[in-house]
Amino acid sequence: MVQTLVRWATRVPTDRMLDPSCGDGRFLAAWRNSFGVERDSSAHAQARQRAPWARIHEGEFFTWAATTKERFECAAGNPPFIRYQTFAGPTRERALKLAASLGAPFSALTSSWAPFLVATASLLKRGGRMAFVIPSEVGHAPYAEPLLTFLASSFARVQLVAVREKVFPELSEDVWLLFADGYGDRTAEFEFTATDHLKFIATPPRPTSRVSDAEWRRWNRRLRPFLLPESVRELYLETAALKTTRRFGTLAKIGIGYVTGDNDFFHLRPSQAKAARIPRSLLRPTVRNGRALNGHPISDATVRRWLEDDEQILLLHLTARTAISDSLKKYLNSDAARAAQKTYKCRNRSPWYAVPDVKVPDAFLSYMSSEGPALVANHSGCVATNSVHTVNVTNDWSLSKLLLTWKDPFTRLSCEIEGHPLGGGALKVEPGEAVRVALIDKRKWSLPEQHTIADGINTLRRWRHCRG
Repeated sequence: MVQTLVRWATRVPTDRMLDPSCGDGRFLAAWRNSFGVERDSSAHAQARQRAPWARIHEGEFFTWAATTKERFECAAGNPPFIRYQTFAGPTRERALKLAASLGAPFSALTSSWAPFLVATASLLKRGGRMAFVIPSEVGHAPYAEPLLTFLASSFARVQLVAVREKVFPELSEDVWLLFADGYGDRTAEFEFTATDHLKFIATPPRPTSRVSDAEWRRWNRRLRPFLLPESVRELYLETAALKTTRRFGTLAKIGIGYVTGDNDFFHLRPSQAKAARIPRSLLRPTVRNGRALNGHPISDATVRRWLEDDEQILLLHLTARTAISDSLKKYLNSDAARAAQKTYKCRNRSPWYAVPDVKVPDAFLSYMSSEGPALVANHSGCVATNSVHTVNVTNDWSLSKLLLTWKDPFTRLSCEIEGHPLGGGALKVEPGEAVRVALIDKRKWSLPEQHTIADGINTLRRWRHCRG
């Protein structure tokens, strides 16, 4: 990978190459005229040993990038992939501020690597190039949109190479390669290549697709659908445009379940509730996670089986107006309660024990599964945690019709397209993605159409490494 990306980025020996997060210096070692930035002192020392000819700045990249006068013919590397939950503090503030000033306004949910690329591009000389290994999230994450828009408006050529095999087998994250050439110019298309294996190649591979800006926007500003054969994409768009096709969000409201702050404290087994003498009227049967959604309706018989098995599925549902009995007071003053009160959610609500947003939906939707999301009717009045989605029918389709249509293979293909891979073979469908899932009413598929749909499903399953 290092040899490939450095070869793509460099052209003549006098080219100065920047690695903005050089780590232990693997990219610097591949090019004699190289410059690195690294904030970790231990990695900085390793990089100096591995590439003694390189100039290496020890410090935080975004601070350096905002003030340096250095400019480079090219850049290559593997920027740090830190999710937004831990990409925090002053470093994130500097990164987002710098990126916004350069024309890439990222949201607070942006992972670290995206502003790294924007800041790196700003340090190139006109006509410069960069080649990076990046997370496959560039193909579907919302924060990829401002990055790709920036790249298209800053380079004459932008190519993404999707690699199906695990480049880093020990990690759940898949990676793609980015090559951008001609800094200071702009392009009206993305070149896209899908390949099964990563091997050394001296020049970027031929594109399997050329994605215009309009076509990219047609696919909700995602490049992941271009992993599919053209025949699948054509059938999908044609079907989605039919009057008999509806998006899930026009038929139902999709939300998330409640958040307790401490699931073990707020969810009791029947035996625990009996021992604590907590009234049954204060306990609500709940769907704890997607494993409970096996495709069959959640019925009264289902709940009875859970209770007979003494499963931890009874939510302690209290409000500010709930009368606190002596037995309930004892439970709310237990060691487990004192630990629960210290959690973020409990600390920031009053009273701390009143779990908000506890509602009974019409159905439940699993949002993370290797087989795709299951839509299950709620016949028992259960509630649900935020480990599953809640579904309430809002329009002219009945729940039974919605459930029947959900079983159509086209819906399954739509879930694959509108959702995204999470790692480990799982498909994740967030509420904002679920609303875009396409459902078609009473469509009989021809045999060739059935094969095309199956091909699309199997293609995206292979790309998310789903077994079976």
